[in-house]
Amino acid sequence: MVVVYNLLPRTLPAPLTNRMTEDTKDAIEVEGKIVTVLPGTMFRVELTNGHQVLAHISGKLRKNFIKITVGDMVKMEMSPYDLNKARITYRLRNATAPRNAPMRSYGPRRR
Repeated sequence: MVVVYNLLPRTLPAPLTNRMTEDTKDAIEVEGKIVTVLPGTMFRVELTNGHQVLAHISGKLRKNFIKITVGDMVKMEMSPYDLNKARITYRLRNATAPRNAPMRSYGPRRR
């Protein structure tokens, strides 16, 4: 009986953290204020320079049930390829904003 061992080093895939940072390496981080709450966890956000973008919540905020309403200051990531869309990554703490029910842009709820 002959036993053959493979003595070549095995190549392992890159760790998950390295793969995730490669995608967000080119992202532009900006801050803005929520102007409108849209359906489907989408928001209209006004940047500090007056430009308005369409933003959606990142998975971590959705997973941890972080509530975002009109008037909140948020930190976002934007792709350099499309400057009209963004991903909300962090809700900044601001004690001056009232925490009422979000104002929906599609009218009152029908029962």
